[in-house]
Amino acid sequence: MARRKTSKSKGSRAVVVFWLAFAIIIICVFMANAHTIQKNFGLFWAKLTGSPTAEEGEMPVIDEEPPVTVVIDTSATQQKPPEKKPEEIKPPEPVKPEPTKPKETQPPEKPQVTTVTQPPPAPTQTRDRAVYYTNVGSDGQILQSKVTRKIPVSNSPMQDSINTLLKGPSSAEVGKGIVNLIPQNTKLLSAAVRGNTAYLNFSEDFLFNTFGVEGYVAQLRQIVWTVTEFQNVKDVQILIEGRRLDYLGEGIWIGSPISRQSF
Repeated sequence: MARRKTSKSKGSRAVVVFWLAFAIIIICVFMANAHTIQKNFGLFWAKLTGSPTAEEGEMPVIDEEPPVTVVIDTSATQQKPPEKKPEEIKPPEPVKPEPTKPKETQPPEKPQVTTVTQPPPAPTQTRDRAVYYTNVGSDGQILQSKVTRKIPVSNSPMQDSINTLLKGPSSAEVGKGIVNLIPQNTKLLSAAVRGNTAYLNFSEDFLFNTFGVEGYVAQLRQIVWTVTEFQNVKDVQILIEGRRLDYLGEGIWIGSPISRQSF
């Protein structure tokens, strides 16, 4: 009995091992042909459900692993591009000037002359003044000769009259025997009026008269008669270089004011 049980158990084990081996083989075959089986199953399912197959439309979705992205750091191995040497700059070639045609010369335009008419200057106001010279008659008699001069109006009329007297008579008056017995080069240095007396300051040339006593008297008369033509002047005090002298020439008194009545 014991032998029969052992033989039965060995047989059942063999059967189990056989089916396990068969199952393993089936699984291996299935795994090896999984893609084909899946494709055939898809075709079968598509025909069964009426949906388009992979050949006619969309392919069945198969889960696949996402692709692995490999990042390579090239910063360490990257080399700088070689520096470019600056190109040599060549100077531009000189440009030859084109020959220019001579310009046609035109006659210069005549300048326009603008005539500006200026108004005539205003006439200078003058006033007739009497000055006295000496007239020597044919008999040798010395007389006073009154002439009229147009003298410009100014703030010093008496000084203007004396300066006109010192210039002497005109050539026409000389032809009539009129002369000036005041010594040449005599200059009036200053003139002033105090009260009724005119103070006339002459240069030193006034002291030298070549005509003697009669010449000194005649030159004093010319001065006194000319100055007393002004209504506010009654007499004249003669000064030489600012000094009062007592005598002029040979005993002619000039130390005090002289009037017409002094002669």
